[in-house]
Amino acid sequence: MRAHRPLVQCLTNNVVSNFSANFLLAAGATPTMCDTPQESRAQAQSASGVLINLGTPTQERYEGMREAIAGANQAGTPWVLDPVAAGVLEHRTSFMREVLPHRPAAIRGNASEILALAGTGSGGRGVDATDAVDTALAAAVQLSSTYGSVVAISGPEDVIVSGNTTIRLCCGHPLLPLVVGTGCALGALTAAYLGAVKDPLVAVTAAHAHQGAAGQAAARTASAPGSFAVALIDALYDLSAAEIADLVSWEVSTHAH
Repeated sequence: MRAHRPLVQCLTNNVVSNFSANFLLAAGATPTMCDTPQESRAQAQSASGVLINLGTPTQERYEGMREAIAGANQAGTPWVLDPVAAGVLEHRTSFMREVLPHRPAAIRGNASEILALAGTGSGGRGVDATDAVDTALAAAVQLSSTYGSVVAISGPEDVIVSGNTTIRLCCGHPLLPLVVGTGCALGALTAAYLGAVKDPLVAVTAAHAHQGAAGQAAARTASAPGSFAVALIDALYDLSAAEIADLVSWEVSTHAH
C-alpha cells in the first residue's frame, strides 16, 4: 500500500474527519475529504478507494454519498460502507439498505451494526455495540453472500467474512475504543488497502491487522487515551510489514453457505 499510495475519498462524519485524514497519511495513503453532491461522483471516479461513513449525515451528505457510490461503481472503484449506528436511527438505516444493493466491496462495523444491517438485530447503544462479535457471524455471512462484500465485524477479536471463508484476527488493544474515531478511521484504512491490493479479503484483513498492530505498539508507550491517540498515529507510520505480522495472529476457517 505504501508503494501505491492510494487516494482515498472519505465521505465521513465531522467528528473524525481530521483524525481519519491523519490516520491515512501516517499509514501511507492520501486522503481527500470531498463529499459535496456536485463533486463526489467525479472524485470517486479518480480515487483508489471510497469510504461511505454514516456517522453524522445531512441531507446534502446523503446526496454526496449517492453520487460517490455511483461514480465508484462506474469506474470500478472499491467502496466501503461503515454503517454507524445502524438500527438505532431509522433514516440512516433506511439509507444503508438503499445503497447495499450497489454492492460495497467491504462492510465494516461492530456486531450490533452488522446485525441491524442484516435485519436480524435492532442496533446497539448509540455507536457502541451491545452484542458480542460471534452473535453477528451468521449476519455477516448473509450479507457477504447476498451482496458479494467482505464483511468485517470489529471487536476484541475481529472477524472477517468473505464467501465461505472466515478469518479471526487477534490484535489491537483495549484503549482503541476509548479514542474517538478509531473505528471510522479503520473504515478509511480499509478503503485504502482495497485501493492498493487486488484481493478484497486480503485487503480488508491487512487493514485490520495494520490498525490492530499499531494499537499494540502504541500501548507500549501510552497508558491513557490522549497519549495513546498520538502514539497510534506514530505506530501506523513506524511499523514495517514484518512487525505488523509479528504482532498479529489469525485463524482461517471455511464453512458451507
